[in-house]
Amino acid sequence: MRRSLLGPAVIAAVVLAADQWTKHWASGALRDHPPLRVVGDLVRLTYTRNAGAHFPFWLFSAIAAIGIVMLLALRPERPAVQRIALGLVLGGAVGNLIDRVRYGEVVDFILVSWRTWQFPVFNVADSAVSVGVVVFALVWTGSSRRREEGADPAPLAGAGSSAGDPPGAGPA
Repeated sequence: MRRSLLGPAVIAAVVLAADQWTKHWASGALRDHPPLRVVGDLVRLTYTRNAGAHFPFWLFSAIAAIGIVMLLALRPERPAVQRIALGLVLGGAVGNLIDRVRYGEVVDFILVSWRTWQFPVFNVADSAVSVGVVVFALVWTGSSRRREEGADPAPLAGAGSSAGDPPGAGPA
């Protein structure tokens, strides 16, 4: 495996292992128990299973995993931050895909709430996908902006111009 593909593969494997281990732990430690407070009522661990729309989510996870592997294989020289983000998304997508194929549903156990507002319960795979997508989008839009700026770079001030000319004004 090329070195540039090794990093995302290791990140995906770590996310996958953490996701599967924590879901296994939650299934044993949290099932049939009241929520476990981690940070008061803000963050609690609680056991739930999410069947969701089984086939669409299964299909989306499979397409996402295949797409990420293709992105990495076709252009492995991506910036390191993009490779890290893709590794996070790949590990999370595969983690939830394994559960959907194996059980038809996903174990969720992280509950974040504030006063009367409650975020949907999620898991490590969901977190990795969310963080990876946000980081990739931020880096991608930043690199797109830099490419656009680089396509028409501003000339160096004073290069080929006389002292009174504005930057970029030089001999034609």
